[in-house]
Amino acid sequence: MPVDKVAYWLDIADYDLDTAEAMYSTGRWLYVAFMCHQTIEKTLKAYWCGTRGDDPPYTHNHMRLATGCGIYEKMSEEQKDFLDTITNFNIEARYPEDKEALSRKLTKQSCRSIIDDTKQLLQWMKDELSAATRP
Repeated sequence: MPVDKVAYWLDIADYDLDTAEAMYSTGRWLYVAFMCHQTIEKTLKAYWCGTRGDDPPYTHNHMRLATGCGIYEKMSEEQKDFLDTITNFNIEARYPEDKEALSRKLTKQSCRSIIDDTKQLLQWMKDELSAATRP
């Protein structure tokens, strides 16, 4: 798989994380969580491209992406738990009442934790990708 596809996904993942930070600074908690969801999804797609050599499936399901590209088995239990948690914040296809329920669960403190956990998982996946694609 061309490196440019990996770079493409990683660039967007980094952009989404920056957007999560911007949403945090304005108190838009639901969009903090959503952008962290997007960050992890795109990093998984980068890992998929870099290690499998084909395009990732059109899905927002982190579990499907993580197991399909082989990184899930390398994750700690804590990372797996976070992956499960962050998957719930895909808000694109949710009804308004679902978004409201998610919003009520999010606070400044929980969103700071989500961003910090996203940063840690993002860096770990980048490190794993680098190790897996090293000649």
